[in-house]
Amino acid sequence: MYLGKVVGTVVATRKQESLVGSKLMLVAPYEGEGQTIVAVDTVGAGVGETVLLTMGNPARRAVSADSPVDAAIVGIVDSVEHR
Repeated sequence: MYLGKVVGTVVATRKQESLVGSKLMLVAPYEGEGQTIVAVDTVGAGVGETVLLTMGNPARRAVSADSPVDAAIVGIVDSVEHR
């Protein structure tokens, strides 16, 4: 799993049938540099929230076993503690 920050939404008027009704969010890395990605939101996250992401096959299973998904938001983070 990865930490990310929701920085926006993605609107797609046409998408694969198994994604109809799914919310797509734009997620940036929590710390450091990296690529901003599009993730399917499975928990109702909003812009500005820190989230848990899963990628690859686990992301697809979080949405639906037959969905063409590479990243999914699977949790909203309440706090992060660095030591």
